[in-house]
Amino acid sequence: MMQLLDCTRAPNPRRVRIFMAEKGIELPRREIDLSAGEQFSEAFRRINPECAVPVLELDDGSAICEVLAICDYLESQFPGQALLGENARQRAEVLMWNSRLEFNGLLAVAEYIRNTLKGFKDRAISGAQNYPQIPELAERGRLRAIAYFQRLDAHLDGREFIATERYTLADISAQVAVDFARWLKLDLTADCANLRRWHEAVSARPSASA
Repeated sequence: MMQLLDCTRAPNPRRVRIFMAEKGIELPRREIDLSAGEQFSEAFRRINPECAVPVLELDDGSAICEVLAICDYLESQFPGQALLGENARQRAEVLMWNSRLEFNGLLAVAEYIRNTLKGFKDRAISGAQNYPQIPELAERGRLRAIAYFQRLDAHLDGREFIATERYTLADISAQVAVDFARWLKLDLTADCANLRRWHEAVSARPSASA
């Protein structure tokens, strides 16, 4: 049976859960205890050698890893609300913004958080390898995130959503990045009226609690 290997607190699995909630997809979920290092177990490594969640296990026992790959598969299997665009042009726009948000948003915030919090000591980068924290990278990540979301604030002037004219994966990625930053009390919506308006709206959607 298809199931999602999940971690309730982690940002990337949340992106998939929001995606599923928006499309009305209900799948069994298995919680992976990242704090206990379950992702490094031999059993989990056989599923995903990168030691990361989320993972979508398929009926045939194979696995799809990485948020975009999982969402693309779910979009193809569960038609309905199109969260990756309704045509080639819209899909390209959504993927463009999602890529920007992953690199300039989620990764910048992760750089800040994982190089700051003591709980990530020697785990500054997620995955199979251990890497030491570098304080300078924490500050760089913080500055990168602030600068990017200020640019996104300008983009949202007069817009309801980030890509196309409807809620998409791009909004999900930005939404999770803003919430993730608040782990260290970094409010990316500060002094960004458009971003704050947008974030309040997407946070009011039922899927935000996924």
